[in-house]
Amino acid sequence: MTERRFKRRPRSMRKGIYLLPNLITTASLFCGFLSIIASFKEQFFKAAAAILIAGILDGLDGKIARFTNTTSRFGVEYDSLSDAVAFGIAPALLAYTWSLNTFGRYGWVAAFLYAVCGVLRLARFNVQIGVIDSKVFNGLPIPAAAAVVATSVLIYGYLENGGQFNHPAMLAVMILLAFLMISSVKYYSFKDLNYFTRKPFMTLVLSVLLFLIIIMEPQLVLFVLALSYAVSGPISTIVRTFRKRSIEEQEEASGRGMR
Repeated sequence: MTERRFKRRPRSMRKGIYLLPNLITTASLFCGFLSIIASFKEQFFKAAAAILIAGILDGLDGKIARFTNTTSRFGVEYDSLSDAVAFGIAPALLAYTWSLNTFGRYGWVAAFLYAVCGVLRLARFNVQIGVIDSKVFNGLPIPAAAAVVATSVLIYGYLENGGQFNHPAMLAVMILLAFLMISSVKYYSFKDLNYFTRKPFMTLVLSVLLFLIIIMEPQLVLFVLALSYAVSGPISTIVRTFRKRSIEEQEEASGRGMR
């Protein structure tokens, strides 16, 4: 009778998962799912709000994981899959049901382009971890792109009392967001901000003022913040290009003067 041999599972395979950050990631995924359902029901305000809540949760899970030292490879991959739904598929469907469906094939192509570029952005981010400076993002982050879509719905509802936005401008917005996500334009990541260290007193005062402004006019302020961040990358790139060209011209002029 031959002896049966059982291979021991690798130590890494026997490890469990960290509960708290992955529960928060699950909540973000759930908000993305709710947004999709609301879009199908043409409840655009609820769909947009669910995406924004998912964005808040997405920002929390990573910070909590780092603060509690519970980061893991599983958490990183799970977070990316959750982001693909909450900030890729959900905003694309929201934009399509809210505006793009009136433009036939051009509408669904623009929505799909946004979704696929968002997923490509996530895949590129995962392979560039540790390669790109953590202080910047390479391309527009997908939660920020989703925030532009969601806040556009909110501001339109605020100004026009809801309904669909049947204007070709949304086609251009979705295409522009798609290409910004897969571009090499650098965006500030805010990862060097430490919220658990002492800050000047005025930092707290300004934070309270910003909170009050958001409470007074949430749709308007959130739209301005999302749009400002989306255009900050191209603007800073243009400014850096002009500065670099100016420095090169000055160095070239000084070189001629020394001859």
